Amino acid sequence: MLRPDFLNGAKMKDGNGRLKDKERKSRLSLFLTKSGSHENVSPNKKTNTASSNVSPEEALRWRDSFEDLLKHSEGVETFSQFLKTEFSEENLEFWLACEEYKTYDSQTKLLSMAKYIYTLFIASDAPKEVNIDYNTKMSIQKNLEQPTKSCFEAAQMKVYSLMKKDSYPRFLLSDIYLHLTRRKGPGATMFRRRSRSCVFNERGEPTSEPSAW
Repeated sequence: MLRPDFLNGAKMKDGNGRLKDKERKSRLSLFLTKSGSHENVSPNKKTNTASSNVSPEEALRWRDSFEDLLKHSEGVETFSQFLKTEFSEENLEFWLACEEYKTYDSQTKLLSMAKYIYTLFIASDAPKEVNIDYNTKMSIQKNLEQPTKSCFEAAQMKVYSLMKKDSYPRFLLSDIYLHLTRRKGPGATMFRRRSRSCVFNERGEPTSEPSAW
């Protein structure tokens, strides 16, 4: 588990900044409380998610774009469950950690967290090493002594692109996602069947065709 420091981002001055910071923290904290180091999850194993209250309509909006998916805490939660079935949840963890890292203003905090992220995700023996090229790794390593907010930007973009182009399309076809988009409320399916078979009698009143049942 990532240490709680990730959940204490710097406060933003304006209202919009505070809202964005809160949303980032919500997505990250929700994910971190449930993330593990390659737990025993296989593509054939059903996973329990915290997305049981997500409406089909909301889940369907996640397919509009990968960006829209990551804007919703439930979307992040569901996507993380899918990544666990592919043993690649460290990509999303790293991306979220980088998002949180960029909210810090203190140089001391940046230095501490930069080294922590490097140890957890970048180093050759990192427990949750992400797949980035050698040159990007070396660039990060050189900047660790005086890290800036953009220290992990190149690596974050590479991991983001990998998730968007590789994992996200498969996620939209996965049972985890399709289960959410197809789930309907009690009686919803029955109502639609009745509406399609609805005809009008001689008095102009709606009635159902017996042959449709």
